[in-house]
Amino acid sequence: MDLELRHLKIVRAVAESGSVTKAATRLGLAQPSLTAQLKRIERTLGGPLFERDRNGARPTPLGEMVLSRARVLLPAVRELQEDAVRFANTSEDIPGYRIGATHGPILGGLVERLTSAYPTTPVTTRTSWSARELTSLVTSGRLDFALVGTCGDSPPPQAEAMSWSTVAADPVFVLLAENHPLAGEDELELSQLAGECWAVAPGDGCFADCFAGACTRAGFVPLSIYETDVATCLHLVGVGKTVALCQATFQLTAGLVMMPLVGAPLRWRHLLGWHDDSVASRVSSSVVHHARAAHADTVRRSRRYADWLIAHPRFRAVP
Repeated sequence: MDLELRHLKIVRAVAESGSVTKAATRLGLAQPSLTAQLKRIERTLGGPLFERDRNGARPTPLGEMVLSRARVLLPAVRELQEDAVRFANTSEDIPGYRIGATHGPILGGLVERLTSAYPTTPVTTRTSWSARELTSLVTSGRLDFALVGTCGDSPPPQAEAMSWSTVAADPVFVLLAENHPLAGEDELELSQLAGECWAVAPGDGCFADCFAGACTRAGFVPLSIYETDVATCLHLVGVGKTVALCQATFQLTAGLVMMPLVGAPLRWRHLLGWHDDSVASRVSSSVVHHARAAHADTVRRSRRYADWLIAHPRFRAVP
């Protein structure tokens, strides 16, 4: 008998259930049938995979080895199937991708991936500081997708009028000048920045309120806040006049350092939205997949953030 994927699924089910009886129920099989299949699998692999007694089933050393391979192979095959479905769902279903985005790290990588995957399908973009403007353009049919951000678990604009998928969530870090007295720390308490002025980019979401609330919980009110474009924010930070909040995927420029905040008191969630009645809804799962891959690319390019994720395994950047 040749070993098949369904055989590995049986081995995994028995190991995870702890008994053949429970595994049979989980797989929707009769116990005698599952027991017979397991015996055939064991003959194929050359020995017993489980020690079975009145207390259940425990993997033998051979079983542990097979399980370790199965736990790699089965998810890989499932991912292959999902990718094949996405690949088969070609962009021939829609005339083009019209994507609106607030300023963030994902749009460039998303465009790169879509144009590579579907080279004959036009991709157009529009950026705005206003998430409300972009969602209005989607609901009116002038855009296919809106890529926006929200603070924490706050809902996006027109949450009920569109379908939304979370692409990723990142902690918010702080930008300092490289000669700032705190620039050598591993991470900072937000309260350590109580005496600083702040530079922020404009937006119409809830982030200003979230930031004010985090500062209040840290015991201070910001001295001054300069709302301006990104280039001016970076200039003010670089010359030591302000500090600035940034997404953890931010690509550092010369003269700046990026510092994590203890406890990640602020979190930024990237969302992709579309209208269910639009043609774009047919390919929404594919676009979400490419957006998540683009975000993963930005994480890999940010050594500081990648190291932070390793040190904080409970924080899930991708849903």
